Amino acid sequence: MPYSVVILGVAGLIPFVGLPIAYKLDLMSLAQSVAYFVQYSAVLLSFFGGIHWWDAISNQRYDKQMYIAMLPTIIGWLCLVFAYDAKVLGILSLSCVGILLYDKFTLSMSKDQIVSYISLRMALTTVVVATHAWMIWLISS
Repeated sequence: MPYSVVILGVAGLIPFVGLPIAYKLDLMSLAQSVAYFVQYSAVLLSFFGGIHWWDAISNQRYDKQMYIAMLPTIIGWLCLVFAYDAKVLGILSLSCVGILLYDKFTLSMSKDQIVSYISLRMALTTVVVATHAWMIWLISS
């Protein structure tokens, strides 16, 4: 994986880690922190759907992958429409794991590319899921 991809992937974690910390440091209210967290998580989930949209178009696979590519955007949007609570955070977290698993078995990449991509995504998704759990804990306490 190119170094820039790793750097950008890690940089994408900043809001996930930073927003709960901002709340703990009294830089923003819990409501603000949760709202921004859910919004960022929904946007990121939509981005993962875009990866499949591009993969389906560029490989001329106008099958179920094209339709499934829209699910992360729809799920993210629905999470923005409903209350920003623990259930929404859980749905977003599980959706990130689900799209990672779908990536592993669907994306058109060479074996070396998919191994490095999935390894990076697993590391990043682990942090994403952990921060979702942290935010759920903050809401519940």
